[in-house]
Amino acid sequence: MSKDKAKETEAETDGAEGVDGETPAGKKKPPLKMLIIAGVAAVLVLGGGGGAAFMFLKPKPDAAHGEAGAKEKPKKKKKEGGEHGGGGKAEPGAATVKEGPDGIVFYTLPDIVVNMQTADGRPTFLKLKLTLELPDEELVDELNPAMPRMNDMFQTFLREIRPEDLSGSQGSYQLRMEILRRVNLLVAPSKVNAVLIEEMLIN
Repeated sequence: MSKDKAKETEAETDGAEGVDGETPAGKKKPPLKMLIIAGVAAVLVLGGGGGAAFMFLKPKPDAAHGEAGAKEKPKKKKKEGGEHGGGGKAEPGAATVKEGPDGIVFYTLPDIVVNMQTADGRPTFLKLKLTLELPDEELVDELNPAMPRMNDMFQTFLREIRPEDLSGSQGSYQLRMEILRRVNLLVAPSKVNAVLIEEMLIN
């Protein structure tokens, strides 16, 4: 009797699972392949999340190290065309330096504009573009710091000149000699070779 009952229970369980291995709810068991893929995906997601957390939550460098890095001075950029910006290119309001023949250097000053004295009181302007001929490039290092003094000298000296003083080649020659004398006083004991007038306009 007990054996018959045991057989009946086995038959019931077999009938409940069904022929295709269906569960009583009618769902299939997930295959082994799907379980492996799901496991690998979970590992990847957790690994990626852990990596992201490490990147975003890692401690910042200490403040002392950060301040030391901020205090470092940027290295000076070497100017193209020579140490003093040779090649003719320069910022507005700065002198340009070009190498000449036989080791001489041409130092072109920024344009000089002054209001001149006239007998009738009519406003007259003088615009000059001057280039100084230097014996070597070392003198450039003396002229650059002396630029404010040179500008002051040009303004005070040129304001006293009248338009008729500059007429003819004699007027230009006298102007060059006067400027050369004054520039050499500023840079003494060094000496500028010559003053070249590249442009002179009186308006």
